[in-house]
Amino acid sequence: MDWRDEGVLLSMRPHGESAAIIEVLTAAHGRHAGVVRGGASRKMAATLQPGTQLQLDWRARLDDHIGTFTVEPLRSRAHVLSDRLALAGLMSVCALLRAALPEREPHPALWSETLPLLDALGQPGWTSTYLRWEVQLLEELGFGLDLNSCAVTGVTEGLVYVSPKSGRAVSAEGAGEWADRLLPFPAGLSGAGEMTAVALAQGLRLTGFFLDRGLTPVLQGRPLPEARARLVDLITRSPA
Repeated sequence: MDWRDEGVLLSMRPHGESAAIIEVLTAAHGRHAGVVRGGASRKMAATLQPGTQLQLDWRARLDDHIGTFTVEPLRSRAHVLSDRLALAGLMSVCALLRAALPEREPHPALWSETLPLLDALGQPGWTSTYLRWEVQLLEELGFGLDLNSCAVTGVTEGLVYVSPKSGRAVSAEGAGEWADRLLPFPAGLSGAGEMTAVALAQGLRLTGFFLDRGLTPVLQGRPLPEARARLVDLITRSPA
């Protein structure tokens, strides 16, 4: 069994004396693991860094074996190492993908959303792009939010809340006396521009709530990855 694909490195851990086991998000094969011979060597250290874009050749005797990777670097994202916030963003992306995605299940839409986010890390407005990526992740996992119209009245304007039960948007009129039980709908979340610090903090609480609930069976009582918690802390403490 063998295939060739493009991927982004999510994690690396030593294996034996000189090899490494890597996990990657690939374009056509989803989250996939494999052994890289010599992967723990100094020569490979710069290549096998989280976020590095790779050309991958995978080979195994049987399809259900872990198999081996041959890797060629396509794009380094080492520049984020000098930016504390961008590095936290990169590590959060990698940690969430590892925790949330089942192995070997393709997610082409999520792949297409992930590459622009990784390219944007450290650029103005990238934290808003990150938040919208978490919304896309929820969609891919089957926990998508419905933010187009009010769940109660059907109106498409004046949407200021999100139901924690259904994930649907709610207008001020539709909320009525239930408003204090609903989550804020962050201004600009459905758009494409940079969001305010307040809206960004609201948005991260919103996606965090649904990620935590949706991933409960996978995490088995554990919280969301610590890497995401560090990113949220840095974003909410950063100046607007």
